[in-house]
Amino acid sequence: MDLSANPSGPPTLAFRRVLLKLSGEALMGDDAFGINRNTIERMCAEVAAVSRLGLELAIVIGGGNIFRGVAGGSAGMDRATADYMGMLATVMNALALQDALRQQGVVSRVQSALKIEQVVEPYIRPKALRYLEEGKVVIFAAGTGNPFFTTDTAAALRGAEMGAEIVLKATKVDGVYTADPMKDPTATRYQRISFDEAIGRNLKVMDATAFALCRDQRLPLKVFSIFKEGALRRIVCGEDEGTLVYA
Repeated sequence: MDLSANPSGPPTLAFRRVLLKLSGEALMGDDAFGINRNTIERMCAEVAAVSRLGLELAIVIGGGNIFRGVAGGSAGMDRATADYMGMLATVMNALALQDALRQQGVVSRVQSALKIEQVVEPYIRPKALRYLEEGKVVIFAAGTGNPFFTTDTAAALRGAEMGAEIVLKATKVDGVYTADPMKDPTATRYQRISFDEAIGRNLKVMDATAFALCRDQRLPLKVFSIFKEGALRRIVCGEDEGTLVYA
């Protein structure tokens, strides 16, 4: 059944609240590192479109686009120090995302797992929940606030804490494939696959900690391409897009 079909009004949402995971690398566009302005504006236009439908939306942002530019200098660096640098990169991305959303007419709030109160709010779960209920987009920065954990794990954690119905993982490919579609032209996309099947087939969907957390919390995961126009809207309206990973 097409959940978006509603001839008498706006599309019907398939979800009330979702957690969107955006990688820092996605913000680069075709650039080597940093933030591509056209790319972030296009992404925020997609986010704004679903926010206006009444969807309660939280976002976890990565920092690879900025940290990649200094990664050479981090060779041999203490792992925890390098991870904290990566967390600070996500704060910069979150501020850029907030500003781009503002220009789209969307009110958002940034909360950081690291305390930088002159710049952004600290992460406070009740406040984040209230913002979502008020229709604001909440952007979570600085991962979990701990080294050795990825922003994928932060997405799974914040998704569970916020009571999200699904985690949407935005990538460069339009789902989970039987093999790397960039290397194997015969690879086919899974429409649905269970967490256990994905683990058994060694499919690289998320890092192991994030994957296990989603599975244990019975928090479904949808993998899709953020570069495919309208994909985010189609997902939240219940259309077939990307790959659903379920418990």
